Amino acid sequence: MPKLATPLTDLRIKAAKPKEKPYQLADGEGMYLEILPSGSKVWRMAYRQENRTTSTRLTFGHYPAVGLAEARRKRADTKKQIVEGVDPAQARRVEKAISATAAANTFEAVARMWHQNKLEQWQPRTANNILRRLEQDVFPLIGKRPIAEVKAPVMLDVLRQIEKRGAAEIARRNAQVCSQIFRYAIACGIAENDPVPALRGALKPRIKGVHAAILVAELPEFLETLNHNKARMFPVTRILMQLMMLTFVRTSELTETPWSEVDLKNEQWVIPWQRMKMGKRKINPRKVDHHVFLPKQGWAFLRELRTYTGGNQWLFPNQRDPKKPISNGAILAALKRLGYAGKHTGHGFRSLAKGILKTLGNDISNIERQLAHSSGEAYGASYDRESFLEERKIMMQGYADYIDAVSRKIGDSN
Repeated sequence: MPKLATPLTDLRIKAAKPKEKPYQLADGEGMYLEILPSGSKVWRMAYRQENRTTSTRLTFGHYPAVGLAEARRKRADTKKQIVEGVDPAQARRVEKAISATAAANTFEAVARMWHQNKLEQWQPRTANNILRRLEQDVFPLIGKRPIAEVKAPVMLDVLRQIEKRGAAEIARRNAQVCSQIFRYAIACGIAENDPVPALRGALKPRIKGVHAAILVAELPEFLETLNHNKARMFPVTRILMQLMMLTFVRTSELTETPWSEVDLKNEQWVIPWQRMKMGKRKINPRKVDHHVFLPKQGWAFLRELRTYTGGNQWLFPNQRDPKKPISNGAILAALKRLGYAGKHTGHGFRSLAKGILKTLGNDISNIERQLAHSSGEAYGASYDRESFLEERKIMMQGYADYIDAVSRKIGDSN
């Protein structure tokens, strides 16, 4: 009959001193405390699986970090596994492998894999903005957590931290990005749940807005303000504002125009499709060049502009670095000086022009084509086909003449 071990006590454990060689203090049922020459005290348990002739040894941890009561609980759990036919050592190896996998698949690690996987679908600027927002707002809070352990309450706290600084729109965008990351993790077998949809209603609602723009009825007052301040504006800034009104292209499509796109002799200005908003899409870009159709007033402004910036690559070079084009902020800055901050924007000229052209009775399809808008019609490669070019050219001249007529009326009344 095997000798029964006398259960250990904390007093006996604390009194145990190291010797030249390791020795054991048994607690019974295969568990013992091993005293090492270094003075370390380690809990171990020897067990033998059914139908095996050799025993296996488990380590439960160091005393006193693992106390007597906790060591006995680990022993009880191990005996239960043995009774159920589970090899405790194998189960521990599997658990460690799972933990290691989870540790490797942190939210940040998976997010960066997802980001790398999406690069071919994005423009560089889009890719940089998404990663920058993650690095600023998300990674510091949950980046080191296994993605499978990020639940709805944790994700809600991350997004609310962004909202607290008044960046509700950034919070909304990060929520969309994080949802895509979770879905990517699910597809890769790394996570089982996307907690973001469960947050619907818990975040501040999105307040939809539009670009500030004056109404057609407010055009006379705007033109009067613009004309009154001409002398206070740099000539290049004045021409920038005039061309923005006459062309109503998107701000970057004007500010980033090189002189190589402009044919002053033949009065032709065509923006390559690669510079257009729909042409910049990585997936299914619209490969159609855009005809600006400057009226005669516009060509006069360009010829004047040529005397100021003709020796540069850009129509509107950056004052600090002439090798770069002017920024979109120049238009907003000019409008601010005119007293139109928050009332009108560069994009607002597009809304204003659409209102004027509709008032003048122009065909809405031609207006949309001139705005380079997508529509329900299947324009495809024929978006700028010849049958529309002459109509749009006439439309743009009529638009410029209308603006001139309003300016003359203001001058006459003054």
